[in-house]
Amino acid sequence: MGLGLRKTGEIVKMAEHSSEARHLDGRLLVAMPSMGDPRFDRSVIYICAHSDSGAMGLIVNKPAADLKFADLLDQLDIKADRPIEGIDVHYGGPVEHGRGFVLHSRDYGSEDSTLTVNEEFGMTATLDILEDISQGFGPQSCLLALGYAGWGPGQLEGEIRDNGWLICDADASLVFSADHEGKWAAAMKRIGIDPRVLSMEGGRA
Repeated sequence: MGLGLRKTGEIVKMAEHSSEARHLDGRLLVAMPSMGDPRFDRSVIYICAHSDSGAMGLIVNKPAADLKFADLLDQLDIKADRPIEGIDVHYGGPVEHGRGFVLHSRDYGSEDSTLTVNEEFGMTATLDILEDISQGFGPQSCLLALGYAGWGPGQLEGEIRDNGWLICDADASLVFSADHEGKWAAAMKRIGIDPRVLSMEGGRA
């Protein structure tokens, strides 16, 4: 398979920032149990960009069962000079499955190709970051997502009003945790909610 990771200087911008509406940049969406779309069941989504034009985010708790990071490097003909461990390939969302996005800590960045989300997180969508990771020059923490979750103008806001999502503050310890299965419950706990008490018709939170 060929990834749509872009060459240097061609960062993919899924949603443009607006000074009036940076509501959820750098925060997490946590799927309610009543989420009707099975693609987002128990999903935790990191929002990379949110503006009046829409929103773009990456699911951070659904690793791909049949694809390892080392296998991906082989497919892209990127030679690693050391074993690559601790980096999972995730299902990032239902849009453009063949395109890759690396969510990472801010110790790595390129002026031309990194979207700076906040002081803690950046997102890069070029082959350069994979090459740097393979040579030991990548970020301290990262995850690779294939595909993304996208919303048009007002769509995400509507889903939140309809009780599809809860909102949680994000930090590296949760986003980059190796306990992918436990991220949803951990996010719920941070919000202060016991998932067991949420009914399928849960009220607004």
